[in-house]
Amino acid sequence: MVDPMTETVTTREGHEPSNPRPAKVKVWDPIVRLFHWTVVAACVLNLFILDEGKYWHRMTGYTVAAALAVRFLWGFIGTRHARFSDFFPTPSKIMSQIFDMIDGTEERSLGHNPLASVMMLLLMILLAATCLTGWMMTLDAFWGEKWLEQLHGTIANSIMVLAFLHAAAALIESWRHRENLVWAMVTGRKRA
Repeated sequence: MVDPMTETVTTREGHEPSNPRPAKVKVWDPIVRLFHWTVVAACVLNLFILDEGKYWHRMTGYTVAAALAVRFLWGFIGTRHARFSDFFPTPSKIMSQIFDMIDGTEERSLGHNPLASVMMLLLMILLAATCLTGWMMTLDAFWGEKWLEQLHGTIANSIMVLAFLHAAAALIESWRHRENLVWAMVTGRKRA
């Protein structure tokens, strides 16, 4: 008989591992994962594929705005690792992680670590600002305002830079902790 919690097989002689791989635990729920991949797809579409200001560019922006609203709400009522209270980065947590990284004593985080939390919250703020400035450009009061178009573009380019840093950090952390963090955002599961 296999015990799903420990992945061991009970035999007459006792417990034997049925699988040498470590047990996995659910960390990222479907809403968190859907939000993440929706934003990834939207950023690729709006930054590299769709024509700026055209219908599908705007619809993609509105999709991100809706996803942000859901994720913001989910940050208060969602599952454990989705809640802002689980990962909100305080200065002491951030400094502790930095010093632990320097000392080589950093512990692995099951959810977001403090630096990842800073990146996630910053990206969410910039995404919201991009949605807001994009929507403002459709209003008569701001129609054709160059400063607003430049601000919208600057924020969007900032998202692109930070998204590349985020992806690089995920790959580096995957290597450092011997865990595929990208795949964890697909499956929702991480090593226990």
